[in-house]
Amino acid sequence: MINWILCNSLQSLQEVISKSYKRRVFIFKHSSRCSISSIAKLRLEDHWDSTLSENSEIYFLDVISHREISQEVASYFQVHHESPQILIIENGECIHDASHFDITVEEIREVI
Repeated sequence: MINWILCNSLQSLQEVISKSYKRRVFIFKHSSRCSISSIAKLRLEDHWDSTLSENSEIYFLDVISHREISQEVASYFQVHHESPQILIIENGECIHDASHFDITVEEIREVI
């Protein structure tokens, strides 16, 4: 089960960055207008388990409602904006990002 934390302000983005120095942080960028995004979210939720949640947090960013934050994520972490997209953040840096059907729990496990 995923305990989503909403990334719905620039302050919450700063929290992501700060927390990433103590624990791994994931940001899942989702568009409610995109069926691929909905599928990627469901696949994550279906396959996520407690071992992935150990010493980590996962943030949910609605790119439609929070376009400014989504753009800041792309700029700050120097990644091309995609949706859906997952970023893995450690020590204030994006160590990995994946989009669309490349978002899988298996790939996340390989990276971490």
